Formats: sequence, C-alpha cells, structure tokens
Amino acid sequence: MQKRSEILKTYKLFINGQFPRSESGHYFQLLSPKTKKPIANVARGSRKDLRDAVGAARKALPGWSSKTAYNRGQILYRMAEVLEGRKEELIAEMVKMTGATPKKAEQEVTSCIDRLVWYAGWSDKYQQIFGTVNPVAAPYFNFTLPEPVGVVGIIVSDELPLVPLVSKLAPAILAGNTVVMLASEKYPLSAITFAEMIATSDVPAGVVNILTGIKKELIAHLAKHMDVNSVNYTGSDPEILKMLQEEGAANVKRIIAHDYPKGDEWLNNERAQSPYWIHSFVEMKTTWHPIGI
Repeated sequence: MQKRSEILKTYKLFINGQFPRSESGHYFQLLSPKTKKPIANVARGSRKDLRDAVGAARKALPGWSSKTAYNRGQILYRMAEVLEGRKEELIAEMVKMTGATPKKAEQEVTSCIDRLVWYAGWSDKYQQIFGTVNPVAAPYFNFTLPEPVGVVGIIVSDELPLVPLVSKLAPAILAGNTVVMLASEKYPLSAITFAEMIATSDVPAGVVNILTGIKKELIAHLAKHMDVNSVNYTGSDPEILKMLQEEGAANVKRIIAHDYPKGDEWLNNERAQSPYWIHSFVEMKTTWHPIGI
C-alpha cells in the first residue's frame, strides 16, 4: 500500500473577525524541533495586511470602547470558557510545535485560562484604583479617570507559545482598546488557534487582529502607522527600542516597553499579571464639573 502524504494545515491571519490569506501570498514552513520536518504552513503577513488590520481595529474602536465594563468582562470570561473547551487541542499543538512535555504545555494553557478569568474580574474595578477625585480650591468637582488609549499595537514575546499573548491581550481589550498583535515568530501556531476561539467568543470583529510572519518586516510599519496610538513591546533589543521611539515620534505615539517577564516568569502570577498592566493601556483624563447651588 502506498504511503500517504501528510496534509499540513495552513495557518492564516486573523483580521476583522475573518481568516484571510496573506495579501502577498507568501508563507513559511514551521519545522518540528525534534524531527526538523515541516509541521505547518504559516502566513507571512505583509505591510498591506498590517494596514488592513489597523483599519479594522480603528473601525471597531467606538463600539468596543463604549461597551460597559461589565460586558467586556463577560466577553473575556467567555474567551476563557471556549479555551477551556479546546484545551486538549492546544496542548497537543504546543507539544508538537515546541517539543515541550504535555505537562508543561498543560501548565501554560491552564495559566492562560486562569489569566483571562482573573482580568475579567477586574473589568469594573480598575477604574477605582486609577481614578481619583482631586481637591481643588474652587466650586468644581475635579475627576481623573482612565480611558482607553485607542488602537494598540502589541509585539508579542517569542519566549512561550501563548501565555505572553494572552497576558498582553487581556488587559489591553479589557480597558476598551482594540489591538493589532504581531504574534510570536518562533511559535505562531497557538496564536492563530487561539484566534479561532476568539472568533467564537462574542468578541466583535476588528477588536482583536493577529498577524503572523517575520517581525522585522512589520515592526517598523506598525511603529510609523499614523492610526496606531500606542505600541507595547516586551523585550530589551536596543535596535527595536530605538526604532519604535523614532518612528513613533511622528504622531507622538505612546511607546510602552517592558524587559520582563522572561521565560517561565510568564507563568508566575506575581510577575505576569497585575491591575497595573491595565495601566499600560489607558490614559488618564481629568475633567472639571461645576458644583450646583
């Protein structure tokens, strides 16, 4: 009997709630760390794909940012529910992609589920931590309140397949932002499989957009895009940091860079989750209101 050739899955992009092929038509093959044989085809996102993703995020921003904090928390919880239901699929994919043990992969997936639930619980609470009523020597109320930054670009760490993405995605969209994420170049499959779960989790189209590909081909375009309000980067590469700051200066883009967590610290709740991570994705707005007599 003739041996059958394996049909490799082609992982597409996630833009505006859909899974389009890359505009360039380019893909790259991801190799197994053990056998060095191809295990999947991965879309190589282009500058045009990035523009489409930013456009989708901008269009979705008014509707998403105007939802109640409680409703956004419900949607994050729904994402955790869907992820729980497909946990075994993600674990098997991680093992195949990274060569990790099933136990290590299960630990990461479980951390992602718990992190989504944890941030969902903060949806209607972080405002009280960051907001203030300011004393003023005049007949006014003076309030400072957190508001979403807008369209946020997130450069996902390559250290683990999924938990770095979830750890940045959850506080960003919880705060009312829409996002364009450059997925891990080393471990891209989990990002797109998770996008399939996002698409069935009541998340409106365009709120989350995920691009795979070669980061160095996309980071500069993300940083200089005039419709991106902020870029969030985890890492310490001085060339990337310099480029983000220089390109982002054109529209006074907010650049947030963290050189932590690292490695398995992403699984540590004390290092990789905090209400102050939400603070990276908000701006403080102060308003005055006259006191009625």
